[in-house]
Amino acid sequence: MKIAVVCANGKAGQLIVKEAMDRGLDVTAVVRGENRSSAKQAIVKDLFQLTAADLAGFDVVVDAFGAWTPETIGGIPQAVEHLCGLLSGTDTRLLIVGGAGSLYVDQAHTVTVADGPDFPDAFKPLAAAHDEALRQLRQRQDVKWTYLSPAGDFQAEGPRTGAYTLGGEALVLNSKGESVISYADYAIALVDEAVSGAHVRERISVVSQ
Repeated sequence: MKIAVVCANGKAGQLIVKEAMDRGLDVTAVVRGENRSSAKQAIVKDLFQLTAADLAGFDVVVDAFGAWTPETIGGIPQAVEHLCGLLSGTDTRLLIVGGAGSLYVDQAHTVTVADGPDFPDAFKPLAAAHDEALRQLRQRQDVKWTYLSPAGDFQAEGPRTGAYTLGGEALVLNSKGESVISYADYAIALVDEAVSGAHVRERISVVSQ
């Protein structure tokens, strides 16, 4: 299996690359500068300069684009739009490192995490950007996409436990009543989905056990 990890130099991207490499998969890092991931192959190119030819031949493309500042978060839905355009009509699957703010917290699926009174105002623009990316994906029947939302507490430095619980559109809590996942365990879940292809054109979610 051939996998391209876009934005492989980021914290999530590096762990996804490592997880896939450790399983013996054929991994190519897509980076803007020097490749700092463990991938032995790299495409050195800005995400928004990628062409369909760059991504031809891959079984899976992972969008690990991350942004945190007001100036950059608009790139989250823009990255999804660009990659969907490149993969439209192909058999290559697109896996998106998503956000948790759009997970539902009611049975009717009308209220999201970001709608809650305790959701920090500082994170609302980021949640909105991720939500827009997911909205775009839901309209694409020409792309084999999967959107993987992390738990609410997405811990960059958290431990790799090797265990997780897969959920769907709703916020799922672990055995301790918490919504938490480490980047390392998230990477396991994402690579599992890359290998299985079990949730094409679906949003799924993951939480620690």
